[in-house]
Amino acid sequence: MPQTSALPVLADVIRSGFTEGHHRGSLVLLARDGSVELALGTPQEPVFPRSCGKPFQAVATLRAGLDLDGAPLALAASSHSAEPFHLAAVRELLGTAGLTEADLRTPADLPLDEVEAEAVLRAGGERAPILMDCSGKHAGWLAACVANGWDTAGYLDPEHPVQRLALGALTEYTGETPTARGTDGCGAPLWAVSLTGLARGYRALLAAEPGTPGRRVADAMRAHPEYVAGTRRADTWLMRAVPGLLAKMGAEAVQVAALPDGRALAFKIDDGAERARGPVLAEALRRLGAQVPAETLARLEDSPLHGGGAVVGAVRAAF
Repeated sequence: MPQTSALPVLADVIRSGFTEGHHRGSLVLLARDGSVELALGTPQEPVFPRSCGKPFQAVATLRAGLDLDGAPLALAASSHSAEPFHLAAVRELLGTAGLTEADLRTPADLPLDEVEAEAVLRAGGERAPILMDCSGKHAGWLAACVANGWDTAGYLDPEHPVQRLALGALTEYTGETPTARGTDGCGAPLWAVSLTGLARGYRALLAAEPGTPGRRVADAMRAHPEYVAGTRRADTWLMRAVPGLLAKMGAEAVQVAALPDGRALAFKIDDGAERARGPVLAEALRRLGAQVPAETLARLEDSPLHGGGAVVGAVRAAF
């Protein structure tokens, strides 16, 4: 992406009525026919999708021959909060393949959800691979490896069969050939595509024929949004509030969402500021014309600034 100063402001930081800062970035909205309705910044330039790439990685799990549907498939596309039901589902998925959490190659971490992280620490717990928000995706990959007789120790190698399938799914659905490779926070290969490609990729998942891998992933995520994120997380309650919506967050403030009628959005806050995600997402959904309940938009936009123990301002969308 270009230097931050060259990108448009997507959100303002307003304290006591004074604008003390900005969050810049890029954003794209797609119309029902897939054409670009609004482009801010450089949505055609490659970015690392981070966890917004998980639906395509879950497609790879299915294409590897693992027969998942419902909540387990949603978990395979998740950035879960490590709530008890998430952890039980990860262990069950591993167990069906004769594996345990010791087989996970996710780094030891605390839950992504602050409430769950505090609960772990209060109970005398510590960081663990299963608590990392990507452990559901990894469990799916591992189970697929067992089903195919593939090596489980090296499943994160970019040349491993399951990773080649993941790259193929990303390329197919986004319509782009990735331009750069990195390593995601969970250790998995990470490929750069554009925000426009990501929006079109989510749109393609929803447009896929019922029963195909892409549609199965999208249907599972929408039917079981609590497994995609968690009971206190925006992706979960947003998908519950808007029938048919597919939404997924990624680290560094990447966000993608799509509606069944073909409309879609994707954005990235350039500095990765999480506090700008909700306000920008709410305004993007408005601009897209999505029918989102007012209370849900207000919940997304709730990004307060504090001073002296009181709310003295907020982060607000600025486009």
